[in-house]
Amino acid sequence: MPSVHSSKQYDLELDLIQSKVLAMGGLVESQFHDAMACFRSGDIVQAEQVIKGDAAVNQLEVTLDDACSRLIVRRQPTANDLRIVMSTYNLITDLERIGDEASKIARAAKSIKERGAAILNHYETVRVIAANTSDMLHDALDAFARLDEKQAIRIIAQDEGVDFEFRSILRNLITFMMEDPRTISIALDTLWVAKAIERIGDHAKNIAEYVIYIVEGKDIRHTDYAAANKDSAG
Repeated sequence: MPSVHSSKQYDLELDLIQSKVLAMGGLVESQFHDAMACFRSGDIVQAEQVIKGDAAVNQLEVTLDDACSRLIVRRQPTANDLRIVMSTYNLITDLERIGDEASKIARAAKSIKERGAAILNHYETVRVIAANTSDMLHDALDAFARLDEKQAIRIIAQDEGVDFEFRSILRNLITFMMEDPRTISIALDTLWVAKAIERIGDHAKNIAEYVIYIVEGKDIRHTDYAAANKDSAG
């Protein structure tokens, strides 16, 4: 009976942590969405809210890191249980970094608005990569919640498209700056935003990789796992 009770208590504690992690995921999704909204509109008040909101994301990281550490010490999970806890621990770090990237986007929006720069349609430049990355992040969190390996494989494959879009944006912005030096300042801000979005895509890919690790016990970092499993992803 003690072992059964201990197992149930472990499950309850892990479920509580994971529910809070998914709530953190929802928060950083909102931060990203709001950051792109103020990048489009130039709403300085909204930009400042995104920047200030990063403190809440940071506090969640500290709280959840501590909860994961205490769970490991008290329950000493092994095998798949340990993989779940360690993947959750790593995912928390990725979510915090997504919050950081959202703040960078909001700061760029604020900078552009304060300078009154409107020579370049900065939002349209990143609209497609932002939409694709937003979908990746949402689907990655959903895959983690359901431990959906097939969806995780699809997300990993999508990251290559986001990287391609970033390289295309980089080339276009360099062309703008060379042709019209007046665009340099806003083009650089737009480039930093594009890079922040690309990094959010990388973090979404990391989350998908954690799903594979939990389900299969495979560390697939630095491998072309998505290509090798293209058929199984549907």
